[in-house]
Amino acid sequence: MKIPPAALLLGGLLLGTAGCKTFLDQPVLGQYEASQFFTSDTNAILAVNAAYVPLSFRDASSNALWVLGDVASDDAVKGSNPGDQADFENIDIFNITPINSAVEAQWRRYYDGILKCNVVLDGLPADNASVSAAVRQQVVGQAQFLRAYYYFQLAAIYGNVPLRLKVETPAELQSPAVPQAQIYAQVELDCQAAMAALPATWTGTDVGRATKGAAMALLAKTYLYEQKWTLAAQTAQAVEALGTYSLLPVFADNFRAATKNNAEAIFSVQHTTGLSPNQGNNLNQWFAPRPQNGYGFFWPTQSLVDNFERTSAGVVDPRLDYSVGRSGQSFFGVTYDPTWSGTGYVSKKHLQPLTEIPTTTKGDGNLNFQAIRYADVLLIDAEASNEAGNSANALKALNQVRKRARESYLYDTSLPNSGTVPTGLLPDITTTDQSQLRDAIRRERRSELALEFQRFFDITRYGQAYAQQALADRPNFNYSRNRFYPIPQSERDTNKGL
Repeated sequence: MKIPPAALLLGGLLLGTAGCKTFLDQPVLGQYEASQFFTSDTNAILAVNAAYVPLSFRDASSNALWVLGDVASDDAVKGSNPGDQADFENIDIFNITPINSAVEAQWRRYYDGILKCNVVLDGLPADNASVSAAVRQQVVGQAQFLRAYYYFQLAAIYGNVPLRLKVETPAELQSPAVPQAQIYAQVELDCQAAMAALPATWTGTDVGRATKGAAMALLAKTYLYEQKWTLAAQTAQAVEALGTYSLLPVFADNFRAATKNNAEAIFSVQHTTGLSPNQGNNLNQWFAPRPQNGYGFFWPTQSLVDNFERTSAGVVDPRLDYSVGRSGQSFFGVTYDPTWSGTGYVSKKHLQPLTEIPTTTKGDGNLNFQAIRYADVLLIDAEASNEAGNSANALKALNQVRKRARESYLYDTSLPNSGTVPTGLLPDITTTDQSQLRDAIRRERRSELALEFQRFFDITRYGQAYAQQALADRPNFNYSRNRFYPIPQSERDTNKGL
């Protein structure tokens, strides 16, 4: 998904960057009818390039997945100064209304992505002879995967949402929300179609585009969210059997620009610095502490820090210091100062050192966002296998993740006493008791995927008892009311079918 600037700009102009209704007030594809636009391989690729754009974090306020996925959870709070980004703060304290800007921005962003996918799918029927068969297959497969990804996220965030499978007329847009189960069923169909159409890997400037493995991994995750345990486990194991992916020896290499698009990255949102229009990762500026020219948002909690395991001698899971800046530890070459954050902690996974991205271009980082990585697939396998009653498979997958975490000490020379795994650190889990193993897998998932914008959706899918306990310090949280975010009022005002 490395998109040349000209391609991005032309794709954006042709397909529009506004919401669905603004787009549908204009002729399809700007001044082109679909039949006039999809007349070459180049134009087909331009169209699917535009469908990737809503994934990006070029503006951390308009792509607020970090707020919906983690600020609402027990892993993080909004941070910065009181009153800055008040709507984000309202999510933090569960004072959430349909006019919340983050709730509205994410809805608009993902439906914009769906529209762009539908433009591609409508414009490339099987009988389109103007586009080569190979390019048509790959472009359609990417659009199917991206539409599945956007709908998966929408279903997790909002629950029941409208299902739009073609470029709709204004009258057709007046449509009700359909049950979440129907959205997931469509995600399954799109993932299965994408698996059949997409290559296992890409090369050169195409690295980063959706692949067969990405579609398969998203399908496994969808089955997990649906509690289709056997299917989730089988599909995750099919990803493992591809042989394409593996855990990196050092956990932190998943979050370093120099080692991005690696063997663990199943699907990453690509960011490149120094382009016009900007294609950089803006999270670098939003999350960095103010003394480093950041905005100081997104503070990890003590609850998250306490989740990371320690040995009896006090040696901590290395993923803690890879993920969180804390007192006395190195923070990209300087000693961390706990006064940089109201909780004493700062998220590190989305930051880059000043030697890579100086303060003058802080908001234009080139660190990718890891949307799906192999460790997540292993934890899907572990959770689903355990729920299906297969503790042996669950332990095998779970302990791979733990092994990599503890053995980071063998390969990362920046760790104290590197070269030797500290005694008693992250031992293999051995229990076959389903309840105990469930707790261990959930704890592992929290440590492994900390601050990757997934925790709130995990909390809520685990059920009311777990969610109420996890968010006990958020007195406004009510599971039945806050299980899903509200459909934005602006959408309700426009779509009377809601």
